[in-house]
Amino acid sequence: MSKVQNKLLIDVGSTYFKVSSSKGVEQHFRDFNKNIFDDLTYKCGETIHNYKKDDVFICSSANGGLSTLIIGVTNSFSLKYATNIAFNSGINIIDTVLYQDIETSSIPSDLIDVVIVVGGIDSVSDIFSKELFDYLEKINYSNIVYVGSKKQSVILEKNIQNLAVLPNIIDDKLHIIEEHLKEYLTNLYQADIMGKEDIKHLYEITSNQIYSTPYIVNKTLPYIDTKFSVVDPYILIDIGGATTDIHYSKDLVDDNMVTTNEYDRLVFKKLGVFKSKESLIFSAKNNEFVYELLSHLKVTENIFEEQSEKALRILMQLAIFLVLCKVSHYRKTYVNLKLLSLNSFVLTGGITKVLSQEEIEDIISFFYKKILNSNHNPSVVMDTNYDIWTLGLTQN
Repeated sequence: MSKVQNKLLIDVGSTYFKVSSSKGVEQHFRDFNKNIFDDLTYKCGETIHNYKKDDVFICSSANGGLSTLIIGVTNSFSLKYATNIAFNSGINIIDTVLYQDIETSSIPSDLIDVVIVVGGIDSVSDIFSKELFDYLEKINYSNIVYVGSKKQSVILEKNIQNLAVLPNIIDDKLHIIEEHLKEYLTNLYQADIMGKEDIKHLYEITSNQIYSTPYIVNKTLPYIDTKFSVVDPYILIDIGGATTDIHYSKDLVDDNMVTTNEYDRLVFKKLGVFKSKESLIFSAKNNEFVYELLSHLKVTENIFEEQSEKALRILMQLAIFLVLCKVSHYRKTYVNLKLLSLNSFVLTGGITKVLSQEEIEDIISFFYKKILNSNHNPSVVMDTNYDIWTLGLTQN
């Protein structure tokens, strides 16, 4: 922390405040009867008072982040590229819709913060038509952005109110162009914060932009070896109350995306241990290996009905196992990671306060033996102080 000791770093989470100063990192459980600004200044006002606004840097996941729906023409390019940019911008993806299936696609019931429409290189026309406009009329969204073929922008602007048009994220050589959409999404997060009464007051203590915590964690990854004994390639898993995030080294994937990022992010929005507990249990019950895993942990499925510290530990172990299944060849999903090439396994978030290193190593070993038929043993690194995020907050 020596190089940022003259700066105050604050992470406003959904459960805790984390404040990093020259004295180290302190955590405070939030008082949900107070607004965020009042609670933070009550608990940390003395520390905050010692820093100028220019030297205070804040990230936040307290407002749940932005939700997006992506509509694209192909899985291999438009949907894949937009998904990559959205995840790395700290955005939560509600769903993706393949345009050819749009007439039979389900209609999201929740309000969507931003819809992303993408498809085709700039020389291609006649991609989108009435089917897109009919679908958009059925959904409830706050913002919509088009990042596809330039030749389609005029007809889309004519038929879609308040459409933001940005340069295509796919160039003529089918490479990804990410900076324009990423900037748009991070600025949209900023605007969203300014609309949240309890968060916008944080600008009374900082003159710097407030970013989403997942975006900052992704920025942190190139610097992680300055603080921890981590060897590339690695994955970082943050198991939270509502979602589980994975950040992973790019050399763990075989894909056709050439980006400036060394690391990418994935979000499993229904694998949390509190808010998403029921969907986590549902996923567990539908995994053919989970009952064998429960037996290995010397418990039965009755543990799902318990409210105890032991039940919480089991849920967190299951979350690790299920996430690894989802990114392995066992489950074909957005990305499959080359887990046999993995050297380090980094864990951050509340899980490091609940599980021991041995309990985590046990789950990882079970996964490798049962799913990958391997004795591979990546090293486990625990961010027990939950301060990995501090490495990236001043890098913007």
